[in-house]
Amino acid sequence: MVSCPFARAATLPVDSVDVLYHRYDGGGMVIDGPVVLARKSVGPQVSVTGQYYVDAVSAASVDVLATASAYTEERTEYTVGVDYLYDRSIMSLGYTNSSENDFEANTVYFTVSQEFFGGMSTVTLGYAEGWDEVGRIGNDNFSEDADRRNFQVGVSQVLTRNTLVGLDLEVVTDEGFLQNPYRQNRYLDPDDTTSFLYQPERYPETRTSTSVAARAIYHLPFRASIRGEYRYFSDTWGIKAHTLELGYVHALNERWTLEGSVRYYSQGEADFYSDLFPYENSQTHLARDKEMSSLSGTTLGTGAVYEWKQTSLPGIKRLQFSLLLDWLNFDYDNFRDVTASGSYLPGEEPLYSFDALVTRASVILEY
Repeated sequence: MVSCPFARAATLPVDSVDVLYHRYDGGGMVIDGPVVLARKSVGPQVSVTGQYYVDAVSAASVDVLATASAYTEERTEYTVGVDYLYDRSIMSLGYTNSSENDFEANTVYFTVSQEFFGGMSTVTLGYAEGWDEVGRIGNDNFSEDADRRNFQVGVSQVLTRNTLVGLDLEVVTDEGFLQNPYRQNRYLDPDDTTSFLYQPERYPETRTSTSVAARAIYHLPFRASIRGEYRYFSDTWGIKAHTLELGYVHALNERWTLEGSVRYYSQGEADFYSDLFPYENSQTHLARDKEMSSLSGTTLGTGAVYEWKQTSLPGIKRLQFSLLLDWLNFDYDNFRDVTASGSYLPGEEPLYSFDALVTRASVILEY
């Protein structure tokens, strides 16, 4: 919806065109497509932004294959925004529309950042409101709504000439149809304890989540920097999660930069989650979505960036190429792979895990 990993200084974004290709491949899912982002100043105080984003999805994940067949779909997203600079403040207003064949999402966001103490401190306040329309392929009469509100407060502080720290608080409230209309949970067959049956999932119609993140960047004396982040998340569904990330960036020379990172994530399960329920409608709310279970994951990232300033290309002030790769591994503590080959009793199937590779290649033209 809206994000501020570090509150930004009171300067407008530079005029640029960013072109990105992204690809996610893992866990039976392939998601890829282009992103185009353009920024342009309109006078000394106003900058406008437009973004076009495409996701082409090919899904054959364990969730899909357990109850249905593989499918493909495409999601398109459009964003328009405007930034207004006034003295030491920046105000941003934007609108995003995301559309696919069975889902329509709209979001309006507003943020304001204010510098204090000669630019040593920055406070950012953000609000976003979204409204979603959920459909279901094959059922034209199915239509549900969901409303979302996002509140953010961010503070960044320059501690020394080499150290920048930040603290962010985010609260999200959701109301309406908050589940996937295709997902099902399983329960023991009352007539045969060696098998199980399926029924639709049922989620609560409200959810409030809170996250707190602390970040720091330290610039090393040899053209490098190290950063760290810790994030804590909790919600009214009983999920609690921890994220710890460390990153390193090293400039080889004026044009080439290398970077690497490691990220660890862990979470507990939702109060109404179970891999296998004892019988049909055994409780009011029922979920078997693996992302609602207890899990942990590690991400290793690496990348290279090439930057060419003051280029000989007409009208181009800066040219940047980047290639970033992330390898992800996730292990689920209480979600079992019902598609695994072999003869297993319900609840004794192998625990599920998967790897994924994320690729991002981009070109930035600053003019």
